[in-house]
Amino acid sequence: MDIYLPIAEVSVNWPTLVILGAVVGFVSGLFGIGGGFLMAPILVFLGIPPTVAVASQASHVVASSTSGVIRYAGAGAVDFKMGSVMAAGGAVGALAGVELFRYLRLLGQADLVVAVSYLVFLGAIGVLMLNESLTEILRRRRGLPAPHKQRRRPMWLYGLPLKMKFPKSGLYISALPPFGLGVFAGVLSAIMGVGGGFILVPAMLYILRMRAGAVVGTSLFQIIITTAITTILQAGRNQTVDIVLSTILLLGGVVGAQIGARFAGRFRAEELRAALGLIVLLVGIQMGLDLFVRPNDIFMIAPGIAD
Repeated sequence: MDIYLPIAEVSVNWPTLVILGAVVGFVSGLFGIGGGFLMAPILVFLGIPPTVAVASQASHVVASSTSGVIRYAGAGAVDFKMGSVMAAGGAVGALAGVELFRYLRLLGQADLVVAVSYLVFLGAIGVLMLNESLTEILRRRRGLPAPHKQRRRPMWLYGLPLKMKFPKSGLYISALPPFGLGVFAGVLSAIMGVGGGFILVPAMLYILRMRAGAVVGTSLFQIIITTAITTILQAGRNQTVDIVLSTILLLGGVVGAQIGARFAGRFRAEELRAALGLIVLLVGIQMGLDLFVRPNDIFMIAPGIAD
């Protein structure tokens, strides 16, 4: 039951892709992230070229995030004003990131940069998340009191111009920091094919000091706009979006995200962070292994060339 992917130029088993979309969508709904950091590496492992995998799975991120936002919006847990500011930055970052991606492709270094980006970002974020969550789990099991955490926001947030009120997030700060976070997420979306939720969520909590209840839904709302823009730009500028692959992944992603969102409330926050941290770390390590492990076939004959 294989199907040919015209842009990726490979044949894959389409039921496998549907199941993959559903599984990653479930993870997306469970943890409140786009899921791109997990989808792109798996597609690469299945033989999809990294440049096509990064660009094509962005539509799956959009679908999964939209499904999640609908659920969070129903609970009043989305700050649309904050998300719009971040999305504006995401559009700027996407434009810059797609041009950088195009330049790297022309140099023949796009695959290397994708692998290094996954190793560095996912490795660092995974270690930090895993360390924090395991520390919290051990503290709770030992019956130790929760340490007092300083919730004071950095003073530089109040010294910047263009201040705006964000009632849902409980903030009155400059629009520049959330805009800057959006720019960074847009660049990551173009280079790594991710929504950036694994970086944005901690940044919104620990840098902007948003109300925890509005963080995940707002992050997903920003991801929808940023990744949608990135997908359009990648298709028009780099021609790396395989519409057949995107459609198949999207079918399973929407269903999986809804199921994952329903299961999210059954786990403690620190347990979810520990699981997500472990997944992020393992994916980053696996993507980076190709940079250091000697391949089985050092030389490969290009298609159409006789032995």
